[in-house]
Amino acid sequence: MNGIVTGLGELARIADDAARLAHAIPQFTDRLALTVDDAYAVQALSLARRAARGERRVGMKMGLTSRAKMAQVGVDEMIWGRLTDAMQVEEGGTIRRSAYVHPRVEPELAFLLKAPLAGRVTAAQALAAVEAVAPALEIIDSRYRDFKFALPDVIADNSSSSGFVVGQWRRPDLDVGNLGLALLADGQPVQVGSTAAILGHPVRSLVAAARLVAQWGERLEAGWIVLAGGATAAHPLAPGMAVRADMQGLGSVSFQVGE
Repeated sequence: MNGIVTGLGELARIADDAARLAHAIPQFTDRLALTVDDAYAVQALSLARRAARGERRVGMKMGLTSRAKMAQVGVDEMIWGRLTDAMQVEEGGTIRRSAYVHPRVEPELAFLLKAPLAGRVTAAQALAAVEAVAPALEIIDSRYRDFKFALPDVIADNSSSSGFVVGQWRRPDLDVGNLGLALLADGQPVQVGSTAAILGHPVRSLVAAARLVAQWGERLEAGWIVLAGGATAAHPLAPGMAVRADMQGLGSVSFQVGE
């Protein structure tokens, strides 16, 4: 057992260093028979390293919640990752392209919780725990060479989550089931879609989030932000790019890409 734990800890160090120093690494599954459970253990150990450096947990993200995303990365399972305060980018702020390896962006819906959620909950119970909703952008960045990976690889890499931007919070009773949206780069639409692409309704992603984190002894905490998952395929980021998402009834969210 100690040997297994030590091995996973070394993978966590490699993944953490790759994210922290923005350099590409070989896929773990090229040389290891890494299971999904192993991968989530690596993710947890990697995020523990961030916590030791002073980062604070502020939420979680859901991944692969739309057919577009599943097709883009060639997998068919939902995944999740952890969000920290260091990952949050100020709305309208600027990120450094050099801080990432293969950065891409996708439009999302964000939930702000006012009460904990854990285990199997209904959609009504999930919605009752929501304080507000907002348009959001997630910056994803696989640290693996050539943006290629198997499912355990991406999970170990915090499900590719690298940053997020949240727009203005709105009241939670708005119907977010089928909101039209557009992702724009330098003012030009590069992706269009609907929040319905997120499991048919984004609240289903919140329900799934409570169930998935419970499998690892966690719960969604009051005050946390939960990103429901990309509603479209992701778009590559380049220096100088202005990024904005417009979401029907919820407004816009944006950031800039520096060098």
